[in-house]
Amino acid sequence: MSDVEVSLPDRIDSEIDRLIEQGEFLNREQAVEELLTMGVSAYAPTEETDEQEGEDLFTQMTEDQKDPAARDEDQGDEYTF
Repeated sequence: MSDVEVSLPDRIDSEIDRLIEQGEFLNREQAVEELLTMGVSAYAPTEETDEQEGEDLFTQMTEDQKDPAARDEDQGDEYTF
């Protein structure tokens, strides 16, 4: 495990201490490790979509909509919402 030195603003340092006192974390090391992990994972790349370049959101949304007149014949006489 690598060692890292970080300078934190006083308000962040106080917030970490408060979380430890409230029992959210066992100690400062665990708090810093978990909070950094959550922060890094927030910036992790998301899954790539199948969108092609130039395809805009409006075009995709209109293509995804179903025509209400084109219903399956096997629905029966029951009402659906």
